[in-house]
Amino acid sequence: MDDSISTSHKPYRRREPPHRRRSWCCSFAVPPLSPENPFLSYTKPPRKPELASKSTQSFAHSPQSTKLGLVGRILSPGRVSPIDSDPTVDSLQESRVSVSLPSPIADANSQSRSERLQELRPAKEEGSREGTNFDVRLNLRGKSGSTLVLELNSEVLSANSEVFEGLIGNYRKSRSGSGSSLCRIEVPEVEKLNVFRETIELMFEEDITKRLLKIGAYRCIDILEVSAGIMFNRGVLSCLKYLEAVPWSEEEEDKLRSLFNRFNFNEAMSGDILARFHSSDSVHSQQTLARQVVWSITSCTNANAKNELKSLVKGLLCNSSVYEKNYPDITKEDLYVFCQSCVDSLVSLFEEASGSNSSSKLKEKDLNKPLIERISNQVDNINWLLEILLDRQMAEEFVNIWASQVDLLQMHENASPMVRYELSRVSSMLFIALGTRKLHCRTEVRLGLLEAWFGPMLLDFGWLQRCRKGLDMRALEEAMGQALLTLPLKQQYALFMEWFRCFSKNGTECPNLSKSFQIWWRRSFLRGSESCAMESR
Repeated sequence: MDDSISTSHKPYRRREPPHRRRSWCCSFAVPPLSPENPFLSYTKPPRKPELASKSTQSFAHSPQSTKLGLVGRILSPGRVSPIDSDPTVDSLQESRVSVSLPSPIADANSQSRSERLQELRPAKEEGSREGTNFDVRLNLRGKSGSTLVLELNSEVLSANSEVFEGLIGNYRKSRSGSGSSLCRIEVPEVEKLNVFRETIELMFEEDITKRLLKIGAYRCIDILEVSAGIMFNRGVLSCLKYLEAVPWSEEEEDKLRSLFNRFNFNEAMSGDILARFHSSDSVHSQQTLARQVVWSITSCTNANAKNELKSLVKGLLCNSSVYEKNYPDITKEDLYVFCQSCVDSLVSLFEEASGSNSSSKLKEKDLNKPLIERISNQVDNINWLLEILLDRQMAEEFVNIWASQVDLLQMHENASPMVRYELSRVSSMLFIALGTRKLHCRTEVRLGLLEAWFGPMLLDFGWLQRCRKGLDMRALEEAMGQALLTLPLKQQYALFMEWFRCFSKNGTECPNLSKSFQIWWRRSFLRGSESCAMESR
């Protein structure tokens, strides 16, 4: 090769890794360097912790429970924990306290060391611990195998936590008369190391609430659990004050409610939050409130607001509501009182339409609206109450009430079609409920309803088609035919023949019950011989 293009190679010098400054407050000796332990690597930035964990467990009992196992064992002098790789500790006399503390916080990866932990480092350089205030080593072992070691001041721990005060006190009693030594406390099976560490950090904060503002409500509930577990009363009080002052999401509310069911917090400290969970009113007062709400809706005059409130309250009162109901919100008797009141008002309005009711008996606010609108509002009220009764399977008695409205039936014959078809809107709901198996009545009850309102329905069907107001006409036709087929054949004959005459005269202005008529015909005549044979047996 030509010397002109040859290059001289300089000897390769291995680059020395930068000196890593040792932290006095946190050491991560166990486990060894790995991606699962970001705290131990200085070449990679620390992972960001998850802001919220949905799968959280909790202490099985209150902080006073003996199941927490807060009774440590003190080893003989000179025993050094194998997790400590610091050679300077070998010369120290050391006690080890092993604490079984089932933490409710779950997180496989601990958060990186925060700025607050940097402030906890002693002012002295690395070397002998003699004369420093960091005389407690708190070793937190996570369920995933990760480890977090905090070197802390025993006075701060004792002043803030009754649990640590007892452990450190027992240690000092056992070490009375001996030289200075390091107290080691181990907490195994910690579910969320970062939350436990943040709780310890709060012991060094003068204004805990200010720190909680940056943490948020969800994280604050986790810290409240740990604070209650180690009896960090100042932290518990600060968390409760913060949580009481902020709104909660549904997830946070469920989490906090579960926490209050498992921990017995001081009533003076938690009274404000409990007031947001539980009302001092009795069941009777709750029922009174439900009655007031229903009455307000039935007497509401604003159409848009009324529709919104109907949807809201119906969702709260129905049996399929997502809200747990440990008490009867409204009784069957209350609902029928409202139904009867609306029916009576409807009778009065039809009397006004026929001229038999004096206008002096009516309220001034009612006279400000057209009669048609007032009748329609009362029908809407009845149908809304009927929906609630059907959902609770309590509507059978209403069938009797509607079938016995002799006055309304008489006024229906003489009233204008623009008004009278509103009555058939109520009948339509009952026919649909019968034909779709949502309403179960005795034979005589079904017969009474159909004999009373089947004829008016045939007359009003054309108007119902033009003014549906949310009514499904196909469903109505199908349900009417099915309802007729639930009667004995003898009663079916009279009603089907009435429909046949109406349909042949009015056509599409009458409901089409052809399918049900065929079924009735086949049962009555084509299989008549079989029926006679069965009767003879």
